Amino acid sequence: MKQNKYRDIYCGKINEQHIGKTLKVSGWVENIRDHGGVLFLDLRDMYGTLQIVSNENSVFNNITRESVISVSGLIRKRDDATINLKLATGMVELLVTDLTILSKAKNELPLEIITSKNSGEDIRLKHRYLDLRNKDVKDTILFRSEVIRYIREKMHDMDFTEFQTPILTASSPEGARDFIVPSRRHKGKFYALPQAPQIFKQLIMVSGFDKYFQIAPCFRDEDGRSDRTPGEFYQLDLEMAFATQDDVLEVGEEIFYDIFTKFSNKKVSDKPFKRIPYNESMLKYGTDKPDLRNPLSIIDLTTEFKNTTFKPFINSIIRGIVVHEIGEKSNSWFNEIVDFANSIGMPGIGYITLDANNNFKGPIDKFLTEEERNSLIKKCELKTNSVLFFIANRNELVASKYAGKIRDELGTKLNLIDNNKFEFCIINDFPMYEIDEETDKYTFTHNPFSMPQGGLESLKTKKPDEIFAYQYDFVCNGIELASGAVRNHDLETMRKAFEISGYNEETLKEKFSALYTAFQYGTPPHAGMAPGIDRMIMLLKDEPNIREVVLFPMNGNAQDLMMNAPSNVTEQQLRDVHIKVRD
Repeated sequence: MKQNKYRDIYCGKINEQHIGKTLKVSGWVENIRDHGGVLFLDLRDMYGTLQIVSNENSVFNNITRESVISVSGLIRKRDDATINLKLATGMVELLVTDLTILSKAKNELPLEIITSKNSGEDIRLKHRYLDLRNKDVKDTILFRSEVIRYIREKMHDMDFTEFQTPILTASSPEGARDFIVPSRRHKGKFYALPQAPQIFKQLIMVSGFDKYFQIAPCFRDEDGRSDRTPGEFYQLDLEMAFATQDDVLEVGEEIFYDIFTKFSNKKVSDKPFKRIPYNESMLKYGTDKPDLRNPLSIIDLTTEFKNTTFKPFINSIIRGIVVHEIGEKSNSWFNEIVDFANSIGMPGIGYITLDANNNFKGPIDKFLTEEERNSLIKKCELKTNSVLFFIANRNELVASKYAGKIRDELGTKLNLIDNNKFEFCIINDFPMYEIDEETDKYTFTHNPFSMPQGGLESLKTKKPDEIFAYQYDFVCNGIELASGAVRNHDLETMRKAFEISGYNEETLKEKFSALYTAFQYGTPPHAGMAPGIDRMIMLLKDEPNIREVVLFPMNGNAQDLMMNAPSNVTEQQLRDVHIKVRD
């Protein structure tokens, strides 16, 4: 480091090699301890903690914890009784010759730095600058910085060029609510913060650049969750010209594999990652974000019950989950599964157990025919003490989602999840369209700019719900880490795709005018994806809450408690942008 008037060296870098030298250090007072009548002060900077002592205790008068001080003195070896081998500086201490208080802290702190992670979230976020002094919290943010630096180096090594796209842009219907910004100079008109640099990165491809990336801030007015920050997030946005789906998937596999093997000691899935079509994932795992650490899978039993007389199963989609060797669990254990099923909205959950005599136990058994019993044993590969759980609903999507939640609960309850693994997979072959429950009309399932499989021909000849898109998600341990697609680069195909979703050509021109116009001047085939930075760090650090990996996060209610945002503005500010607030 460069020496200056505040310090010669970092606190955490001092060791036995410096014994006998006079040095100056600066930092925060972490603690003041009384050891047999002698006062010891622990001084902390970003790099570590150094023990400070004085022959005169009065030197430490009026110093409060978390005050910022500058100290000069002789580095000497600690007494044997005070040696702390857990610290990098634990063999040495600084004997004060001069001490200056640079900034005095209040006597009472709103939270304890060392134990700040045990404080309430609102207090931590309101005083985040104090929370960040906690070593674990700080290390997580520094870890994030290291990962992002590595990502940048990796992308440059792969011949990608870094760009910066605009933050103030136009509003466009991309799936979530926009954050809109009123224009002062153009009355009644608004900018929007980008939900993603989607259109810009496609225009970069149209502009003749080959490989684009940026560490991009994205803004979406959506509610927060444990794995999603409200308001804004960062993603590794990338796009490639003259690229196929496989080209992007190979790049994604390399990025994820190299990052997760470098920054974690957990076992990472070998490349290539398992590819699972969307429909198969929904059937087998009950979700398009499967946790493959869970060995349980879902079986479709609808055909086996096509002639059933059991009322809850009649005209229903039936899913089954087999768990071997749990038939001797207590009634209370199974009652907990029933309670969980009720908690997620199911009317209950049926199950049967195969005993040593090849007979079923359970209330559903009396409704089964001998043919159905034999069919279940064969299809589900049941053994003695196997338990078969049933999930039924007349809506196939609902049945799948319920089955997925039961699968997750069983995996957790039975300790089947290996927490020392990162299990990656790629979900592909997403449906191009789905029915909007509110409008009962077709809407885009994923990205509206995706290329349909089969191109224009499929749009013209197939039913919308039979069309698949070149869309893909990277999923790890049940968390979606990236979404991507081969883009629709053909204007006629784009017109037809949007027409099916209810957009006429005039709307397409209005909402996506730049893209619509640019595509008339030669557009290369292109494809891309966008891994989420925050979620990657969350998984690598084993943090259950994504806000732990963000420097200054909002709370779950989309409030910045530290900056008091959102907040009121003055009447003049509203007048400047031609806004009147209505009740």
